Amino acid sequence: MPKPRVFPALSLFVTATAGRNLTRTASIAVTAGVVMMVLLTVDPAYEAAHHWVDAVLWACLAFFVFEWVVRLRYAFAAKRGRAYALSGRGLVDAIAAAAVPLAILLGANPKTAWLMGVFWLLKVVPGIPGLRQLRRVLVLESGPLLSVLVIFLMVLFLASVAVHALERGVQPIAFGSVPATLWWAVATLTTTGYGDVVPITPLGRLVAGVVMICGLGVFGLWTGILATGFAAETRRDNFLKTWESVSKVPFFAALGPAAIADVTHMLRTMDLPARTMIIRKGQVGDCMYFLAEGAVEVDLPGKKIALGEGAFFGEMALLGNNLRSANIATTRVSKLLVLDLVDFRVLMARHPDLAETIDAEAKRRAQENK
Repeated sequence: MPKPRVFPALSLFVTATAGRNLTRTASIAVTAGVVMMVLLTVDPAYEAAHHWVDAVLWACLAFFVFEWVVRLRYAFAAKRGRAYALSGRGLVDAIAAAAVPLAILLGANPKTAWLMGVFWLLKVVPGIPGLRQLRRVLVLESGPLLSVLVIFLMVLFLASVAVHALERGVQPIAFGSVPATLWWAVATLTTTGYGDVVPITPLGRLVAGVVMICGLGVFGLWTGILATGFAAETRRDNFLKTWESVSKVPFFAALGPAAIADVTHMLRTMDLPARTMIIRKGQVGDCMYFLAEGAVEVDLPGKKIALGEGAFFGEMALLGNNLRSANIATTRVSKLLVLDLVDFRVLMARHPDLAETIDAEAKRRAQENK
């Protein structure tokens, strides 16, 4: 890898630029470049500030060329230059750096060449939250989605042939061929309905009505498939996050994978900032808490007790005394796992060893609180 530069700030900037994530500088460059590209197409605005527009565009282009060169250099130094150059990220970097200069070299008008700057927007794609989840949903649901696409294409072609046969005699220009009729079929099946081309025969209008209904059904299927896939993927992500939190609690360390999965399904996570009151004395309790991350403070008469990661509290309300006996608040940012009363009873029935541990701890705390 390249040795550190003389200037630490420059070294840090180059290292950040070579990284995988979209830097703040790159985000500013993309935003400024796209805004200037838009102003380039507005003649009054460009004439009033053409020097600034041109300067910002060239500065953005220079940064993207610099970014591409730095990443290429680091990739070849790490012996993965070919992999980077042929990856999606490498191709996007190359297009962002070379599209505008290549268009200018090929003789395009400068205003037209700068329109290639729209490819700079592709650089923000890897940083879009949830994109990985969307890709996973599309992969997992690719079979049903492709099946609906086949139905869509079948209806599209059948409707085009039918309306061509019914309308070509009265509207030879609009429906004189199947390719010409496909425009009407696409506009109708997507329920867009521009109205520039419409059937006028009774049978043609009947087919059009059926096509509209089919369009609603097709897009309803696509929406349902994607919504179900996203819901399943969200449940999976939440389960994995809760599993990770549960595994950090020493109280559950002795449980096997099946038991941890059982516990994970029952617990819900709660992220709280510092100095947040969790339990107030005298309230009716219906849940207990496990501290996965952070710390809390128990305010007892005459003393305060600090609890750290792995501790649990609030169990007394589930073991008979449903009134809270102390105030408990977070002392720093904390992640809690909450177990409700119904789930508590089910869990204790399934895992007697946990029930014994909680009962023993509750008796010990009851003695301490006297």
